[in-house]
Amino acid sequence: MRMNKFLLTLLLIINFGFNEKPEQVISRQGKVSFFSYTSVENIKAENNQALSIINLEDGSIAVSMLMNTFVFEKALMKEHFNESYIESDIYPKATFEGRILKFDSSIKGEQTRIIKGTLLMHGVSNELEIKSKIENNDGKYILSGTFETLVKDYNINIPPLLAGNIAKSIEVNFKFEYEPYEN
Repeated sequence: MRMNKFLLTLLLIINFGFNEKPEQVISRQGKVSFFSYTSVENIKAENNQALSIINLEDGSIAVSMLMNTFVFEKALMKEHFNESYIESDIYPKATFEGRILKFDSSIKGEQTRIIKGTLLMHGVSNELEIKSKIENNDGKYILSGTFETLVKDYNINIPPLLAGNIAKSIEVNFKFEYEPYEN
């Protein structure tokens, strides 16, 4: 019930900004993962429940995901991530809103484009430019890419004692497979 309400709210927010009924594509089970390397222990996690919508007419894109749906190799890592660092009870989701620059939805095959937008995570917004690959296979789109982000840019507090266990820069990978969105 809570997830359905969340999805409905996201879709209403996204649709509010569009003038008419544009052609949109949706990915309901996008994959977002992150990797952090340190000399003590590597940390990686994957979320297969990210939601994303692209307006094919103007290239606008929105992504939303619940932070507590990341899966870690160790239960203790997930607990520390949600309780101590990302504080998912206070900041339950991360969102991205932006535009795919120079996007042409009619191009078949692969194109490389920059996505420019705002990532809101842990209550902090930051502007990002992400180089991405977009594949158009007969109207089914796949969007993928990688970017680096700094932990300090999102006011995530790491105790000095644990600073050596958490990397300052985190690599984020994403892949969304879109299908036509029908109201």
